[in-house]
Amino acid sequence: METTLPSGRIRVRPRSHANTVLQATLIVLALLTVYGLITIDTRNINVVTAFGDMLNNFRVVLFEARLKNLSWLDLFRELMITVALGLLTTVFGAIIAFFLALLAAQNLAPRRVNDAVKVVMAFIRAVPTVLWVLFFAVTAGLGSVAAVIGMTFHSVGYLVKAYAETFEELDAGVLEALRASGGNWWQTVFQAVVPSSASALLSWTFVRFEINFSVAIAMGATAGAGGIGFDMFMASAFYLDLRELGIFTYAVLIFAILLEWGATRLKETVGVKRQA
Repeated sequence: METTLPSGRIRVRPRSHANTVLQATLIVLALLTVYGLITIDTRNINVVTAFGDMLNNFRVVLFEARLKNLSWLDLFRELMITVALGLLTTVFGAIIAFFLALLAAQNLAPRRVNDAVKVVMAFIRAVPTVLWVLFFAVTAGLGSVAAVIGMTFHSVGYLVKAYAETFEELDAGVLEALRASGGNWWQTVFQAVVPSSASALLSWTFVRFEINFSVAIAMGATAGAGGIGFDMFMASAFYLDLRELGIFTYAVLIFAILLEWGATRLKETVGVKRQA
């Protein structure tokens, strides 16, 4: 690391062990990447031709999009099914995560309770969503039920961490003042914690909704949850219709843009109400 002295000279600090390990790791990964690209088995595929075909497929998807096997009403219904899956799992996950996050925040619950909740949530986050869905599919069967339960599980693990860190950033003086005035734990939560962190909680919840919407598309294709994900799978792997796949792609893109716009406006509204 370099620092500029008052005399204008540059002093180079000694390289730390952490920086050395990080640089060595990056170098090894770069060498492995180069080796993998050189030794990859192309099976006599012409890379230039394949790259040209890929660009042509992108052109068809983006510039020749059209519906063939579904109507516009069917498209809207399938998109709403995917939105409902994402919204349902986000609402369930946010409600459960809120109360668990109160136990995971160091300034709101005992240390032993914090550690126990964080360990369980870390395990839930470590398991990919698709594995949770397949795990519950053993008992509930492939479909929307297993998708909702599995996605909710992973949403809880994600939101507990986000909410708890938000609670821990609150001003300790406000919490102590409320406790000193005779407020109990629930009064502290709903009169100090929730109003002070409402904007951040809303932001994290919308982030998770965006993630769940994307996951719901994937679950529609892999776990039989239905929605536009299943139609994208059929168009790409069964009908082999890239033009219809393009319409589905545009539908998802438009909804994602509207979701981002709505999240920004809602956050601004909450911020204005807090200032008022």
